[in-house]
Amino acid sequence: MQAARVALVHDYLNQYGGAERVLEAFHDLYPDAPVFTSIYAPELMPPHYRDWDIRTSFMQRLPAVHRHHQPYLPFYPLAFRRMRLDGFDLILSSSSAWAKGVPTPPGAIHVCYCHSPMRFAWDFHRYAERERLAGAVRRVLPPFLALLRRWDVATSRAVDFFIANSTTVAKRIADFWGRDATVIYPPVDTAGAAPVAPSEVGDYFLAVSRLVPYKRFDIVIEAFNALRLPLKIVGDGRARPDLERIAGPTIEFLGTVSDEEKYRLYARCQSAIFPAEDDFGIAQVEVQASGRPAIALAAGGALDTVIDGVTGVLFSPQTPEALIDALERFRRMTFSTEQIVAHAARFSRERFQREIADFVAERLAARHAPPAARRPEVATWS
Repeated sequence: MQAARVALVHDYLNQYGGAERVLEAFHDLYPDAPVFTSIYAPELMPPHYRDWDIRTSFMQRLPAVHRHHQPYLPFYPLAFRRMRLDGFDLILSSSSAWAKGVPTPPGAIHVCYCHSPMRFAWDFHRYAERERLAGAVRRVLPPFLALLRRWDVATSRAVDFFIANSTTVAKRIADFWGRDATVIYPPVDTAGAAPVAPSEVGDYFLAVSRLVPYKRFDIVIEAFNALRLPLKIVGDGRARPDLERIAGPTIEFLGTVSDEEKYRLYARCQSAIFPAEDDFGIAQVEVQASGRPAIALAAGGALDTVIDGVTGVLFSPQTPEALIDALERFRRMTFSTEQIVAHAARFSRERFQREIADFVAERLAARHAPPAARRPEVATWS
């Protein structure tokens, strides 16, 4: 059978995070595939992206869109609907909102790797509360978001196969769109992880994240202020000034650090703290690859990445008091570095690429099989 012609589709390329690491793994699998996206800011992305065939929409020409893409919310559905992918056999989209809305040409199949259905459309009130949206914005947005949810459901029906990055996201796909999804955990690059001997572990706890309101680092600071335990916070963002104002003397803000320094901090911390509901949570795996346990909210991706009492501690509800209880429980427990590292290995980049390649190959083969040989798609859990 002739090699499949592949097109990659991604929401936008003006910020770098876990979704972009998934796209990089896709591109490594299909290096000749062009990347279709709404906007692309080369100066904000890793340099090697400039060697890719990246094709943008009309939104690329909108004023200040690279730095401020949120105000252009109404344009994204149109941007992806206008994309023409004729001649491709496989559309592989990486989507947390828009990319799944690209039209699938006749004869092709569309596989969507879903990071999550769009949070701001399906959980607007909690999103608005944490993001401190102005009252006027809260009043204007809901009617538009109702239309956006209808678009979201309609475009989900045009996707042939969904892959979810966690069991929580698979459940959202079922709840919001009525679709089955196969769970394939995203790739975690743990090459820099280097566990240390117990004698080298420090007395501090660690938090690594973008400092934005919904990450709920206010909970962490309240808990550590109460316990007077040392906490180092890695990351930056618009919530940092508010967090610094309420932080006590045992809390240190380190800002952005190199990957090398991040893994050094991981390997020597008592534990890393994760107070938010993440769709997956790459940092939770990074600290475990470094041999240290995670203390995480018992929700979202942490239910897949942290084994309570074995590779870390889960807590609920999302309150300072519950986190304090988890920290007290953690201090009475012992953990096996070897067991934690072995668990983290389940989320390797090599495993991700193998599972994606097998998934795609099976679906392409089924598409080209005689009708009598085809079987209906059944949801599976990797």
